Amino acid sequence: MVQVGQKAPDFSVEAYVNGQIKKVSLSDFKGKWVVLFFYPRDFTFVCPTELRGFATAQAEFDKKHAVVVGVSTDSAYSHKAWFEKDLPEIKYAVLADTAHHVSRDYGVLLEDSGAALRGTFIIDPNGILQYQVVSNLNVGRSVQETLRVLDACQSGELCPIDWTPGKKTLGKAK
Repeated sequence: MVQVGQKAPDFSVEAYVNGQIKKVSLSDFKGKWVVLFFYPRDFTFVCPTELRGFATAQAEFDKKHAVVVGVSTDSAYSHKAWFEKDLPEIKYAVLADTAHHVSRDYGVLLEDSGAALRGTFIIDPNGILQYQVVSNLNVGRSVQETLRVLDACQSGELCPIDWTPGKKTLGKAK
């Protein structure tokens, strides 16, 4: 399982991307910040709130030169059916981790059910994992907190609790 400060595991899997099914690799985003988030399953209750939240904040991620990539263990065809019916605003890539390699590499796979825990990972332009948080299935994440942490990671500074852009930092990170 990958840890913060290590090279993020690459992947190359089918994904649903803005109406199309195609192969997507982490290396496709080399030189960009990547916000990789895992969710348990398509056609559920909490998951669409998160998917919509990331879609609504897409312009903010774009301003930060960050790519949003979703992941579940459902197939690309399941993603396509769900998104076209209920979530047409999802334009970012959503990986179909049907073989469970990506979820396992990032330490979020529930082996007994084949679902992924809710994991959020921020990967820097050099492919190094800078941030990770994982929660259980019933608790949705905060897109605003993900944006705040992305700003902190991009600042290159030591950022105290509840830091936001424009607030004083503690100086340069090592």
